[in-house]
Amino acid sequence: MAQLGEAVTYRPFIPGDGQAIPAAWTRAAPQDGMTALRFRDLILLDRNFDANGLFVAESAGQVVGAAYAVRRRVAHDGNDLQPETGWIPFFFVAESHRRSGVGRHLVVSAMDWLSSKGCREAVFSAYTPNYVLPGLDEARYPAASRLLRSLGFESIEEPSAMDRSLIGYQMPDDVRELVGRLRAEGYTFDSPTSDELVPLIAMAGERFNSDWARAIRECIVAGMPLERIIVARKPSGTLLGWAMHGTYENVIERFGPFGVLPESRGTGLGKALLHVTLERMCALGAHSAWFLWADKGSAASNLYGKTGFGISRTFTILRAPLAAAATH
Repeated sequence: MAQLGEAVTYRPFIPGDGQAIPAAWTRAAPQDGMTALRFRDLILLDRNFDANGLFVAESAGQVVGAAYAVRRRVAHDGNDLQPETGWIPFFFVAESHRRSGVGRHLVVSAMDWLSSKGCREAVFSAYTPNYVLPGLDEARYPAASRLLRSLGFESIEEPSAMDRSLIGYQMPDDVRELVGRLRAEGYTFDSPTSDELVPLIAMAGERFNSDWARAIRECIVAGMPLERIIVARKPSGTLLGWAMHGTYENVIERFGPFGVLPESRGTGLGKALLHVTLERMCALGAHSAWFLWADKGSAASNLYGKTGFGISRTFTILRAPLAAAATH
């Protein structure tokens, strides 16, 4: 705990914090550390970033905590600004200053700031496009869970992170036979051409998730090789689905997004596409495949489980009304 006489001051982000905050974050949560470069790309250069929403706690000239609030200033999709929703993607407190009210002060400040911008609810964390983790790992951070719940946050979703080793991976015989049969029927599994990116991005955004379309577009513009994408085509050449890796932050072992059109499910196409992509990942030197978000009980989650993926962490997405923020 903080020692008596150690004054803590609070302020918004200022230049110079881009190094100090990630360093303090890593000391406070070494299992989920942050670097200055990632912090710049995910937070400071986010199109919705507002320096006034990043609250910093200082003691003796050192950063001892921070909480980040963000609301949409640029619509995520179309003209939807989600004006009543704000997000708190992260907060942390140095071990030396826990149980002293610093965390509560930071989070309440973030909630009050969102309320002052017209938001009627705060979500932790689940912010797109640039979440660090999809939610709170309550098993790893029980004190953070107690704090958020004391401020009115309640669970709304529990996505799971999953992973599997690719060391020694080999496509199962039955899947290889399935892929061979589909190919014999005229289906193809290969990287897209540059022109095929147009229908791929349209399919991702219109049939699945607008953020997936954004992610595909941005990672390719940033230089991601097309060999990290596998598209499934029916004999006519129409795209039916895709899987990819290395989309986010250029991490080749991070799998996804992965989608198969609903009308093509139940045909084995998804299983074939997943394994062809894992085989490609091995060929590119990946030793594992992992991702942060699978909805519990979903068809995708079940397929991952049958493919050897196991749950590595469970996150809780929480939401709180903001009308009561000022009373805490």
